[in-house]
Amino acid sequence: MKKNVLVFGLISGAIVSLMMVFSVLMCYGDPNYKGNMVLGYAGMLVAFSFIFVGVKNYRDKYNNGAINFGKAFKVGLLIALIASTIYVVVWLFDYYLFVPDFMDKYNAHLLKEAREAGADAATLSKKTAEAENFKQLYKNPLFVILITYSEVLPVGIVIALISALILKRKHGKDTSTMITHH
Repeated sequence: MKKNVLVFGLISGAIVSLMMVFSVLMCYGDPNYKGNMVLGYAGMLVAFSFIFVGVKNYRDKYNNGAINFGKAFKVGLLIALIASTIYVVVWLFDYYLFVPDFMDKYNAHLLKEAREAGADAATLSKKTAEAENFKQLYKNPLFVILITYSEVLPVGIVIALISALILKRKHGKDTSTMITHH
């Protein structure tokens, strides 16, 4: 199980991390870049589709075609944890080494969007205070880790749950009834 979980966790983690790095680069390269939340979650779904593949692979190759819900969920959850941890570690390196001014740019972007949406002075003042508070919280590496996990891990847990529900199978391949003809 360890090898299966590790392989599919690494694949999933690489995909979701590359998409995050690409998105950050696009944001930094174009101040008018409009992030797309739907595209971001779609990318996570593509990356986390390897949870489904990993659970199915474990069931079919290592468990004789059978797996109960609990075991399937455990395999999927471990793959999600590995992928999410890779995502968090890549973000920590990216943030602290390459984009330490991310919060300044992100907050400026949020306030620009609020102004363009026609926010009044009171709303802008409130958003500015919220952005500054979040920026202060983001100075704590533990907060950065927790908030980054919260971006990605819930999606992985949902995919692990769905995969376990779909792939659970009580009876595997029955090799004792196979007749070979020579």
